[in-house]
Amino acid sequence: MNPIEEEMVRLTADLNRHNYNYYMLDAPVISDYEFDQLLRKLQDLEKQHPEFMQPDSPTQRVGGTVTKKFETVKHVYPMLSLGNTYSEEELVEFDSRLRGLVNADIEYACELKYDGLAISIQYEHGVMKRAVTRGDGTQGDDVTANVRTIPTVPLRLQGADYPDFFEVRGEILMPFARFEALNREREDIGEPPFANPRNAASGTLKLQESAEVARRGLDFRLYYVMGDNLPLTTHYDSIMQLKSWGCRVNEVMKKAQGISQVIDFMHFWDAERKKLDFPIDGIVIKVNNFAMQQQLGMTAKNPRWAIAYKFKAEKQSTLLLSVDYQVGRTGIVTPVANLTPVPLAGTIVKRATLHNADVMAALDIREGDSLFVEKGGEIIPKIVGVDLDKRQSGAQPVRFATRCPECGAVLVKNEDEAGTFCPNELHCAPQIKGKMEHFIGRKAMNLDSLGEGKVEMLYENGLVKNIADFYDLTYNQLLGIEKKFVSEDGKAERVVSFREKTVENILAGIAQSREVPFERVLFAIGIRYVGETTAKKLARHFKNIDALSAATKEELMEVNDVGERVADSIIAYFNNVENLEIVVRLRNAGLHFALTEAETATVSTVLDGKSIVVSGVFSISRDDMKKLIEQYGGKNVSSISKNTSYVLAGEKMGPEKRKKAESRGVPIISETEFYEMIGK
Repeated sequence: MNPIEEEMVRLTADLNRHNYNYYMLDAPVISDYEFDQLLRKLQDLEKQHPEFMQPDSPTQRVGGTVTKKFETVKHVYPMLSLGNTYSEEELVEFDSRLRGLVNADIEYACELKYDGLAISIQYEHGVMKRAVTRGDGTQGDDVTANVRTIPTVPLRLQGADYPDFFEVRGEILMPFARFEALNREREDIGEPPFANPRNAASGTLKLQESAEVARRGLDFRLYYVMGDNLPLTTHYDSIMQLKSWGCRVNEVMKKAQGISQVIDFMHFWDAERKKLDFPIDGIVIKVNNFAMQQQLGMTAKNPRWAIAYKFKAEKQSTLLLSVDYQVGRTGIVTPVANLTPVPLAGTIVKRATLHNADVMAALDIREGDSLFVEKGGEIIPKIVGVDLDKRQSGAQPVRFATRCPECGAVLVKNEDEAGTFCPNELHCAPQIKGKMEHFIGRKAMNLDSLGEGKVEMLYENGLVKNIADFYDLTYNQLLGIEKKFVSEDGKAERVVSFREKTVENILAGIAQSREVPFERVLFAIGIRYVGETTAKKLARHFKNIDALSAATKEELMEVNDVGERVADSIIAYFNNVENLEIVVRLRNAGLHFALTEAETATVSTVLDGKSIVVSGVFSISRDDMKKLIEQYGGKNVSSISKNTSYVLAGEKMGPEKRKKAESRGVPIISETEFYEMIGK
């Protein structure tokens, strides 16, 4: 093993150990910054020496694979679903039936029933090999590239006493905090919110870009192991063994002697589930002994030795008092129902979102109605229907607002969008403050010395009216400004003021933000529908703000994931004089509006004058492949013509492109041939 390969093996092992300490043990031993530096070092080495990349490399957590179609894979062991029950009586019947079949008392293993997406993961010689969805139980979709990005899925097991091959079953889920944040992001850009964390997890796992999957923050919990001749005798012991191998298992698990202890466990978690930070919808009861499981066997659809008890969703009927309309940073107007306070799942609910005009129309909400409200995912209040028994005769429908509640502008709703929005983005107070809060965010300019409260103080004192004003702030302007905050009941108040240290930190943060790279600046300026990933792709494609602002709709749509709506929004942004003035001021303030020389540097001119079309799936992302072409002097083109030098074909290359290339005599080269061509 040469020194470079040894270094990559060492870095891989060290980073995997730090991941295990952070996600499994909750006991990190290095800072996030130190971890990122080690990861970047490994990424650089892998780009230079892809032949030495380890199968359990933590760089796969970041994503980068693009999957146009998920391959259908047959399960090694069928993935059967569990029978469900909602009643204690049926649990008692389940126990009585099983004891009659085995003629013995039964020890059960009780655990939480996660509300997510079932997944099967295979391990071979301790390394993750493949991840497949349930599908129809016989076969499912290969989502390995996406599952690798989930930090709680071990890419290599701990220890060395595991079987050569076995399979684990578990649940991909989305924690409540990530679910709420994701829905806020979607509503901000006019996308319909996910109905619940389960739908969000399922939709995320089937995304084509693994980098976006990584960004969304999925989690994994393991609940079963399958394999031939496993050295284990009970389900409980198998889960504990998997935990020792570094797997994230069901934290809540109990051995129960008889059905009465099972019912006690069920009652306890029916109440305690409100305190969890991830979604569950019941408990699962399994016969603990594997030999007894084998004896009981299966029905056509379900194992006889297990059952799921589903919790009933708590729902209440309460009077609708009024509907408020809130304006987000991108102008999206969200209706919120004000309700007669009602106790629900341990909290008092007074308000619940109605999402958008389409949802309101579908529910047919009328003035004076009583609405059914329940906790979505046991945490978020949501309106699920109208209590028609209490509807007053002649009640009129609640009409969605036609004017912005903040600035009075006439609201707009495009036919192909769920959201209604205020178009007065530069002169509507919530949008102005929202844009500034977005601008200072961690993934944008990372002005952590500012925050939502400080931005509001600056705005209310007339010191900032748009994002460019941050760079004109002075020490004397900031020192001493204050704001009085009053509690909801009006009894308590506090005064916040900017003192010397606060002002120094704010100005230092603003100065440091001038080093933020172009792709994050582009995300920060807040073009509608241009999220973090899209901004990165636009920056790498156009290289600078001048080329981007001058691009035609057709040129914009050449960028992967940029459709008509995004292209139209970019053009509209740069056609607005006030936006252009802000960009000019930010550029004059020293912000980066172009990729640096290092980012665009040409490594070699071996591809000088060559036009290359990239098609298919590669060992690296298509964006990274295109970046390589440019670094070696080549030019990326989107369509095949007689002037095309090569078509670089990965797996699953489009048949039409192949046919077109062959008909025009354009050489088709593989990824390996491309690397040989550039000397990598």
